[in-house]
Amino acid sequence: MPTAPGTFGALWGLPLAWLVERAAGAQWPLQLAMIVVLLLASVPVCTAAAALLGGKKDPGAIVLDEIASMPIVFLGVPLDRWGVVLLGFALHRLFDISKPPPARQLERLPAGWGIMADDVAAGLYACVALHLVAATGVFGG
Repeated sequence: MPTAPGTFGALWGLPLAWLVERAAGAQWPLQLAMIVVLLLASVPVCTAAAALLGGKKDPGAIVLDEIASMPIVFLGVPLDRWGVVLLGFALHRLFDISKPPPARQLERLPAGWGIMADDVAAGLYACVALHLVAATGVFGG
């Protein structure tokens, strides 16, 4: 995607987040374990992709980082309402684009670790924010 590749990749992360939630059920430790496996498997793929793309630090053509980090956003949050999904998506993009500390610093990690780490941080920030919003009762239930 020549325009907004990160947003496009994050969109692909939504079905992945849904699959992780469905596979783990309400068991957030299992959900977390699945996310960790996804993230660890993504590091060497991102490393190899960056090398194939000329060794750039975090090429925009690589979107696996956005895809694999999206399930983090919904850790322990049911994906049963469109408002939750849209807000989680928007929060992930906000934090991925703005890169609040230490997200920007994490990009300095070597190869695939740096590609993945800033998106993991964005996912964690978005997860916390989503839980805070959910705690206000804005989504009901």
